[in-house]
Amino acid sequence: MKNILSSIFMVLFLVAGVFQLKAQETDTIIDGVVAVVGGNVILKSDIESQYLQFRLQGNIKGSPSTVKCQILENMLFQKLLLHQAELDSVKITDTQIENEIDNKMRYFISQIGSPEKLEEYYQKSLVEIKNELRDVQKEQDMIEMTRQKITKDVTVTPSEVKAFFRKLPKDSIPEINSELEIGFISKQPVIGDAEKDEAKNRLQSFRDRIKKGDDFSTLAILYSEDPGSAKQGGELGLFKRGEMKPEFEAAAFKLKPGEISDVVETDFGYHLIQMIERRGEYINVRHILIKPKVSLVSLNRAKTELDSVANLIEKRKISFDDAVVKFSDDPTRNSGGMLINESTSTSRFEASQLDPKIFFVIDKLKEHEISSPVLYKTEKGTDEYRIYYLKTRTAPHKATLEQDYAKIQEMTLKEKQNDEINDWIQKKSAKSYIRIADQYKNCDFRNKWK
Repeated sequence: MKNILSSIFMVLFLVAGVFQLKAQETDTIIDGVVAVVGGNVILKSDIESQYLQFRLQGNIKGSPSTVKCQILENMLFQKLLLHQAELDSVKITDTQIENEIDNKMRYFISQIGSPEKLEEYYQKSLVEIKNELRDVQKEQDMIEMTRQKITKDVTVTPSEVKAFFRKLPKDSIPEINSELEIGFISKQPVIGDAEKDEAKNRLQSFRDRIKKGDDFSTLAILYSEDPGSAKQGGELGLFKRGEMKPEFEAAAFKLKPGEISDVVETDFGYHLIQMIERRGEYINVRHILIKPKVSLVSLNRAKTELDSVANLIEKRKISFDDAVVKFSDDPTRNSGGMLINESTSTSRFEASQLDPKIFFVIDKLKEHEISSPVLYKTEKGTDEYRIYYLKTRTAPHKATLEQDYAKIQEMTLKEKQNDEINDWIQKKSAKSYIRIADQYKNCDFRNKWK
């Protein structure tokens, strides 16, 4: 367990440089300092920590000395960005920093299990941990803002894309796996008043039982329909305003420790909330979530409606595009009903990138065919029916401009951005104080560092 946690937090607390030292701009390299850029130092421990992180992740390619030289060059670039940000007086707002720290703290707490476990692991309070993160986060934001500024105006023209592709050696032309473009039409069953009343009444019965002595946590474990918190006795962990649904927060922040809310409705369902504690602007609560159940009649009605829509598309009485606009209950109806690949921001998916349940349906279809209605569980845990449409399916192939222009355009842009960054490094490093310890001067750096 401890090794896993060390891997999670090492980059933040060691590689990012929480315990960073400052070096004077002299020709003397202080013991433990392997490089200085402006007034910012790179410690031997920084390099060793990141090297250990790479080893834990299995990302070591090359000899230890080669990898450490690569790590150092990346750190030199980061420190040069930071130095330039300081010269440019880049401003990062306190609100931006606090929001990013809060997101990190929530992630860390979710990984380790509870705020108390995080405090125990570091032998520090949450406030102390946040205070140590603050300067690190500010530096990271300054670095990122400066990096984005270098490449923000870099664009590529179609002629540059074509020229880039023509100069690629044949063995460097990427292999493109089979890709699919998929659209869908959803029909969300209507939840009736009777089902809503049943969910509210069930929560009210839990509230009555708790008042008579039953344990809230036990009831949450047994009955809550929030899989993320149920196993924790309904505990959500520390959060502040703006992180939960407005209706949930309005009820939760009014409670005193130990107090239980009335039934609260959000678009996730109905909640019963118990206050655990307050820590400044943060609170920690437990909740029990009950979702109104869709009646079998309503579910079958949705399926029948979609079956009719699929039939109309198959007989070409309506196009898929028009059917999406006319019949789909999903917000994607306004953008053609296409599934979007979050990793590429395009409508193309490799088979491995698809939900297996969707791929199982799509794999049986030919291009421009529509599936029968299938039951789908949404992110909110509700049931709906969907029909899927296979728009295109490409065969595995070597990349071509005709089929894969977007991918080649992205490769061209990245190369041009890298060239811009390398030019920036050469210009700025020539004007900046940079000192590298003798033991690293034989590194085969990509750039010339004075």
